[in-house]
Amino acid sequence: MLVKPYCNSLTAYSRFITREVKVGALGIGGTNTIRLQSMTTTDTMDTEATVAQSIRMIEAGCELVRITAPSINEAKNLEEIKKQLVAKGYHTPICADIHFTPNAAEFAARIIEKVRVNPGNYADKKKFEEIDHTDSAYEAELERIRKRFTPLVKICKEYGTAMRIGTNHGSLSDRILSRYGDTPLGMVESALEFLRICEENNYYDIILSMKASNPQVMVQAYRLLVQKMIETNRNYPLHLGVTEAGDGEDGRIKSAVGIGTLLEDGLGDTIRVSLTEEPEFEIPVAKSLADRYNNLTSSTAKIHDIELPYNPYEYERRHTQEVLNIGAKNVPRVIADFSTKEKITAASLFACGYNYSVPLDKWNLTEQAADFIFAGNNTVDFELPGTLGVIYNAEVWARHSNKNQCYPLFCAEEYFKAEKKKSSELNFVVVNTSSLTQQVIQHIDKTVVLVFDSEKELAMSKLRSMFVYLEENKCQTPVIIKRNFKDIPEQDFQLFSSTDIGALLIDGFGDGVWIKQQNCASPQVCNSTAFGILQAARTRISKTEYISCPSCGRTLFDLQETTAKIRTVTDHLKGVKIGIMGCIVNGPGEMADADYGYVGTGVGKISLYKGKEVIKKNVPSENAVQELVSLIKEGGDWVERT
Repeated sequence: MLVKPYCNSLTAYSRFITREVKVGALGIGGTNTIRLQSMTTTDTMDTEATVAQSIRMIEAGCELVRITAPSINEAKNLEEIKKQLVAKGYHTPICADIHFTPNAAEFAARIIEKVRVNPGNYADKKKFEEIDHTDSAYEAELERIRKRFTPLVKICKEYGTAMRIGTNHGSLSDRILSRYGDTPLGMVESALEFLRICEENNYYDIILSMKASNPQVMVQAYRLLVQKMIETNRNYPLHLGVTEAGDGEDGRIKSAVGIGTLLEDGLGDTIRVSLTEEPEFEIPVAKSLADRYNNLTSSTAKIHDIELPYNPYEYERRHTQEVLNIGAKNVPRVIADFSTKEKITAASLFACGYNYSVPLDKWNLTEQAADFIFAGNNTVDFELPGTLGVIYNAEVWARHSNKNQCYPLFCAEEYFKAEKKKSSELNFVVVNTSSLTQQVIQHIDKTVVLVFDSEKELAMSKLRSMFVYLEENKCQTPVIIKRNFKDIPEQDFQLFSSTDIGALLIDGFGDGVWIKQQNCASPQVCNSTAFGILQAARTRISKTEYISCPSCGRTLFDLQETTAKIRTVTDHLKGVKIGIMGCIVNGPGEMADADYGYVGTGVGKISLYKGKEVIKKNVPSENAVQELVSLIKEGGDWVERT
């Protein structure tokens, strides 16, 4: 299919150069490095606490501090916060985060460097109603928005204040939902409505964002936005983020899958990693993601329409044939690499989700039990769990070929030598960009699963070109995505593997993942990372998902503590999505993708949701977690721990 482009190149790193927007003295876009930002979690009216937290963020590397201004009083206090920061020698620009309150935005725009508005709730009152807007009614709504929004545009233009038009997937207006649905295209159109009003007033100091808690939706929305910009000769800077990513490993992996996928394609001028942790902890994560690209030389690729065998704006998994339990409708498989271990024992399998009970003489499997282990040149001399296969290098496998659940790994040249012994069930064949040829494709039989491998540090675009090559040659052989990492910190290992593999999964590619690590992380972390990537890309669900906001000055309870409590009692509910939102601004909107929601509605008061429907209002916080459990049970999604 002929695809309109969303980036300079799909096969080589090439940064999409946007116009530069000045936020105070800070340049965003153009040839500037990818900028890092975060948001305070303190009460904006608590000047001392907000200043202290802002300083911690700045000293961690934050280049733009965002502070919530839910009312005119908080907007006014931004002036005092800024004054105290400057007095202490900190000149980092401030962005006011605005929802529902145009008067707060208009005041803030006169005193600080940037305002962020959400088109879904700046001039709209979201009621989650399905209203069929006629063309005339739609135009009347746009005119009402124009009158409400134009004063802010004129103030920003007069005072030299930058603006972020930040669309959020979960807070699209009823008007947008009525015409476009809860879609990436609806997100784009929501921002473009506000952007056109800015342009009508010759105001262009604008940064755009398309945030969602679902990385698939987030990536598709940004791609569509850039495609629309290219089509209309626009080039506004992009702020990237996966909203409500959560905490710990899950939050980092989900953020890397979304943000990293776009950075790989040269998109993004400033990023924020939204973790349910202290904001200064977000910065090192954002820095690791950005630094990987800040030092790259951009290719001189030119934008042009291209023929692609897949649609980058809609998710559809690549169609493949089934080989044993790989490909077709099987979930993507996980291969744990044990090839560098001196000896593989039954205890070794604990790291990849298998635990042997001696008294019961049985294996216990977790929801994150790997499907295969790669033993390399080692041998496995104990009885395997029935669900686990072992992959050996071909020469070693030949000595074990009489055993069940054992399969060989060949390089392409090895496999196609006629004298080589092969499995009648499943053969893994490693190829790279140079060895994947038409001759190889023509000789692939129905027992082959390809392993796409690359030793390059940044290999995603090359691996993607290999998938495209298979599709162009109408080859439906399943593919395992393999990435190799050595001697990097554990956090970088998680972020980089999530980017490289997640980006391909988002495009619908890959029937399994294989991460080889040396001196990066424990085998257990490596295994949980592989399953985390599959979960973030929504291709294999193995655990509960938490859509947890990072907290801000609007938050009405301790999010970190509450998230931990909820996780403790619900982390066995595979596939259930639980939204944990600090205030009504983020919930129920931002947890639109959640099955159940826990939302702060007042001091010590919680509202509980099933989907977007509020079920229980003003539940005392001390009872709310147990009430949430009861709601999940009533909804039929509860299972007891085993």
